[in-house]
Amino acid sequence: MQVMQGEDRAALSAATPTPPGSESTDAPARASRPLLALTGCLALLWYAADQASKAWALRALADGDPVEVLGERLGLVLVHNPGAAFSLGTGSTWVLTLLAVVVLIVILRSARNLGSRAWAWAFGLLLGGATGNLTDRLVRPPGVGQGHVVDFIDYNGWFIGNVADIAIVSAAILMALLALRGIGVDGRRASDSSPASDARG
Repeated sequence: MQVMQGEDRAALSAATPTPPGSESTDAPARASRPLLALTGCLALLWYAADQASKAWALRALADGDPVEVLGERLGLVLVHNPGAAFSLGTGSTWVLTLLAVVVLIVILRSARNLGSRAWAWAFGLLLGGATGNLTDRLVRPPGVGQGHVVDFIDYNGWFIGNVADIAIVSAAILMALLALRGIGVDGRRASDSSPASDARG
């Protein structure tokens, strides 16, 4: 009789609908469609801005003469960079190309659990910036996978970058802040199973 009562209780529990918001935290999170759309739109907008600015730089700065914007602190000068962001890591173009592909794959895989608006911004910036520079490496001289990235923003003579680099650095800073606050990609804090109220989409 006790066994029958236990089965009845199990059947009743299975038939009872789960109240909203009380789902098991063990279930894998699914990405919010609005947040995925935000990520995609940011990536497309930043990619378009990067490619348009590079096309402008190739036309307007082709003579190689530097142009002052804020005195010596900020200027414009056209360079073709075989290295990483801000003309770093020259001589490792193939490695950087493969690294960019890996970064894109990681972003796309991580986005499947996206539940944070802040992480959506970070992913969108990183995706747009990484794709912008990867495009240069794939289509620009001297060849596929070894193309030189178009850089033209001169920061006080310290390094020269582009719009894609700005997105990549901004995404890195935002990700670091989110990590310090303990907010995961799914919007949950490391010390709490509930979504962070200021990070949900």
